[in-house]
Amino acid sequence: MVCDNLNTHDKSSFYEAFPPVEALRLAKRFEFHYTPKHGSWLDIAEIELSALSKQCLGKRRIDNLDDLNAELEKWHTDRNNRQKGVDWQFTNEKARVKLKHLYPLVNF
Repeated sequence: MVCDNLNTHDKSSFYEAFPPVEALRLAKRFEFHYTPKHGSWLDIAEIELSALSKQCLGKRRIDNLDDLNAELEKWHTDRNNRQKGVDWQFTNEKARVKLKHLYPLVNF
């Protein structure tokens, strides 16, 4: 499960919503991965959805759910095997220049 860093997004939330036996079953089933605190995880999600659209779905129509699931399985297995990553190139120095209007002026 991919989550943001909100303090309620962890396994303990299962215990607030379900009886203990069911909460434990769910807690064992899920592996939590948290989005970076700095950097745009939303950009990564949009990149992946764009790649899915271009590389897998294209402009064709898939007539049924079984065929769609088979196509998605092939695509995401290949994508995961190739370990596509994101090369963050927006440094603090670049941010201070590009976003200087967001930084306060400090007079000493």
